[in-house]
Amino acid sequence: MKKRLLYYQLIKQIEHKNALVITGMRQVGKTTLMRQIFDELPKDKAKLWFDFENPFDQKIFEDIEYRNIYQRLREDSQAKQDQRIYVFIDEIQSFPEITKIIKYLIDHYQVKFLLTGSSSFYLKNLFPESLSGRKFLYHLQPLNFKEYLYFLDKIELKTAKIKVIQKAVEPIHAIEFKRFESDYQNFLEFGGFPEVVVTANKETKGQVLKNIFQSFFEKDLRILSDYKDIKDLRDLLLLLVPRVGSMIDVSKIASELGVDRPKIYHFLEFLQGTFMIQLLPKFSRSLDRSVAGGRKVYFTDNGLLNAIGKVNDAQLLENSVINQLAYYGEISFYNKKNTSEIDLILDKEIAFEIKLNGTDEDCWKLEKLSANLGVKTNFVISKNFNNKKNFLSPIQL
Repeated sequence: MKKRLLYYQLIKQIEHKNALVITGMRQVGKTTLMRQIFDELPKDKAKLWFDFENPFDQKIFEDIEYRNIYQRLREDSQAKQDQRIYVFIDEIQSFPEITKIIKYLIDHYQVKFLLTGSSSFYLKNLFPESLSGRKFLYHLQPLNFKEYLYFLDKIELKTAKIKVIQKAVEPIHAIEFKRFESDYQNFLEFGGFPEVVVTANKETKGQVLKNIFQSFFEKDLRILSDYKDIKDLRDLLLLLVPRVGSMIDVSKIASELGVDRPKIYHFLEFLQGTFMIQLLPKFSRSLDRSVAGGRKVYFTDNGLLNAIGKVNDAQLLENSVINQLAYYGEISFYNKKNTSEIDLILDKEIAFEIKLNGTDEDCWKLEKLSANLGVKTNFVISKNFNNKKNFLSPIQL
């Protein structure tokens, strides 16, 4: 089985004292990734695996005397004297008390922890501040397009691992565009969840996506105990679909749903915290202004977006490209009183406009607007191939 690109970052930190914490959407591959690291460790390592969705796996950690817990871990792992123990825990949010134990075992016995936690775990702030400096937190996203191609054996691993935007925007030939054009169309439609990507049948892909969405409602929404909240959140998701790529008008949405504005803000925070959506901030040289400004909404996977509702081709492309470029750095958008706009600005240095069929006029407008903002580099991303200067294909990202 192919390894996620994040695997190669995590394996470098396997001997560091800090706990490695992997979070992300359900079904994105967190458990598989951690299992691959577990299997990669030599057999002579003292290692243990726990699945906290199984109550029996929690029992060893229920002792109020933490030294007893360590002794049981030593016995179960058959650790030799002074040998380091590697503890892998899946679904840590099912037993929030574990964080205090983790801190103690790291500080006193140098136990190495690798953990997965659902996003609701972080929403509820179950990690205490006392773990500051004792954890490295990683967000596992759905496959980006290069990782998607790697999973389908279309490109080599070394190509998929390139994470430098300057390399990605280098010109390509029309032959390379044609080589991956149909792959990108499938990526636009079905997104980057690993199981969806490696499933060949389109009807089965759709069923897998429905199951992923159902899992979100059955597990992540347990944090919302009120049935009406769950219904309102469902209705909010349906309202957000046609608004993909648009600034959110919270007052209007609240009016349509018949709920107050604070609840809409809470729901949006929840959906972003569970990685269902991302809210893109406005570009500003001032941090305060970028935080205060209105935000645009995007879904974090095109497949899930299509499973919830339908958008037009331009929105589908924009949603995908936003997610692709988020892989390279900090992203924002520019809007001047709804009279002029730049779809995306990366790290406040590179401006991008996203078009189904980019034109010279698009390029000229973007260049002029970017210059006014002090952003010197700009590209029009065109789904239809254009080999002129300052045009990109989304398959490059």
